[in-house]
Amino acid sequence: MKNVKLGSQGLTVSAEGLGAMGMSVWYGPRDEQEAIATLNRAVDLGVTHIDTAEAYGPFENEKLIGRALGARREEITLATKFATEFDDDGTARGPNGSPAYAHRSVDRSLKHLGTDVIDLYYLHRVDPGVPVEETVGAMSEMVQAGKVRYLGLSEATPDQLRRAHAVHPLTALQSEYSLFSRDVEQNGVLDTVRELGIGFVAFSPLGRGFLGGTITRREDLAPDDARRGLERFSEENIAANAALAERIGALARARGVTSTQLALAWLMARDVVPIPGTKRRTYLEQNAAATDIDLTAADLASIEDLAPHGSAAGDRD
Repeated sequence: MKNVKLGSQGLTVSAEGLGAMGMSVWYGPRDEQEAIATLNRAVDLGVTHIDTAEAYGPFENEKLIGRALGARREEITLATKFATEFDDDGTARGPNGSPAYAHRSVDRSLKHLGTDVIDLYYLHRVDPGVPVEETVGAMSEMVQAGKVRYLGLSEATPDQLRRAHAVHPLTALQSEYSLFSRDVEQNGVLDTVRELGIGFVAFSPLGRGFLGGTITRREDLAPDDARRGLERFSEENIAANAALAERIGALARARGVTSTQLALAWLMARDVVPIPGTKRRTYLEQNAAATDIDLTAADLASIEDLAPHGSAAGDRD
């Protein structure tokens, strides 16, 4: 696995990471033993950038990673996030970016993860009721206290990025980016992070599962799968999006790779660090192989013809 610089503040991460969310919530049935095996296999393969959040459970995903990788803490780059206020019993109270809650959250995440420092700490969503400068100011205090090494925002606007970066230099922005979701190319976000020297981490880089080729109708989703509530998975849109995924798949097969590998290689060619989520070792190993793919200018042009901005049916939720 290749390692790359994420942003300009000194953090180096694996070129591809692992989003652990689905191991605990939202995407259908879960198997803790397979999740633990997958996390350890990721580290074995050099996929050492592990991404979680206190909201995933809440808390359960952080605890899972602490159990699975506690003995291997020095081998991984650990990223987690806060934004929604949770009571200790998991009751959600709504957005809270206040300095007091920020400090409470980081201490709780450290406990759940079983570590004394978080490598990359994100504000999961900017609280509309709290100036981002105040939240990031509190996060900067965590860096000074040695609880956190680097800071990031998730799903922030260009203005929010600039204001936050002026308080404490940001290492990363995390937002959705894939061949199905290219909004960041149009709304100024990608240009802003490039200008400011902030790294880009892409969540849902496989179109929330469409690019795996196994979702062609709503019946392919488990009854408790949260994607059933997303517009792109509605009865009106799912067939069109599955057809787009198949066209991308045909291009990938002609290239001798899978559609997921093609999609991940496309992001890495743009100096983006994707964090595909998976619950199984088989898919993890397939995704990790994408780092060995070098796309040619002709490959990139073909991908652009197939999946320009706006190709996916339905809005990104």
